[in-house]
Amino acid sequence: MTTTFEDLVAWQKARLFIYDVYVATEKFPDNEKFGLTSQFRRAAVSIGANIAEGYKRLGKDDKLRFFNYSQGSLEECRCYIILSCDLGYITDSDAAKLIKEIEDTSRLLNAYCQAITNRKEWES
Repeated sequence: MTTTFEDLVAWQKARLFIYDVYVATEKFPDNEKFGLTSQFRRAAVSIGANIAEGYKRLGKDDKLRFFNYSQGSLEECRCYIILSCDLGYITDSDAAKLIKEIEDTSRLLNAYCQAITNRKEWES
């Protein structure tokens, strides 16, 4: 049983990913400060923020909507990782680590959504 969004392993994984995105984007060129760096960080933060917001929502559909936003932001970040790698801003090994974190977070979030979907108390 969880008492706060911080108890969710999906959120904990997202938190690690957000941190790693900030570390990786510190090395981006200054001319990307208001471009790729900003977009990448915003999308990463959105993952954890939407998990936190969805956690507190009372209705199943509302909860799932926010978790779906998180999934969308995870995929947005996947795109930024590919672009960052193509531009030479991150190494292939950095990209692989970030992609693994995305996949781990996504898998956990999917499992949590499935558990919510299957909860008997929301059946009509």
